[in-house]
Amino acid sequence: MARLPGACCVMLLAAVLLVAAAASAEDDMTGGEAAGIRQPSGGENYRRRKVGARTQVRDVEGDGEVQELGRFSVAEYNRRRTGSGGGGGRLEFARVVAAQRQVVSGLKYYLRVAAAEESEGAENGGGGERVFDAVVVVKPWLESRTLLRFAPAVEK
Repeated sequence: MARLPGACCVMLLAAVLLVAAAASAEDDMTGGEAAGIRQPSGGENYRRRKVGARTQVRDVEGDGEVQELGRFSVAEYNRRRTGSGGGGGRLEFARVVAAQRQVVSGLKYYLRVAAAEESEGAENGGGGERVFDAVVVVKPWLESRTLLRFAPAVEK
């Protein structure tokens, strides 16, 4: 009978340790202060964001990387079009007007690019500025950029 109280104490101690471990794990998963993880500003929106979801690029006009990717997408479109013998004028990059970024195996950019069609003669008078949707994947560790899609933008 003397062993029974000792066994109860061991079981009670084990239960207390399990409860403490579970509470600590819950704090780690929810970003509690006890875990040393601070919630970024805009906490409620941050919690609803899904891993791999698209995010808006802020200050698109001032983001040099995004503007360079827009310039790249127009140049790559022109190169592919010339290589395939496609007719029509070349595009001249103007600016990226909107962009979204998505983390994939690298970074995937969804760009809305403004470009003007170069006129082939004075009688054309130029086609004016048009808007195109481009999708570019960047893999910095491979130093690669790939244009996946470039097409006239669809009105929303």
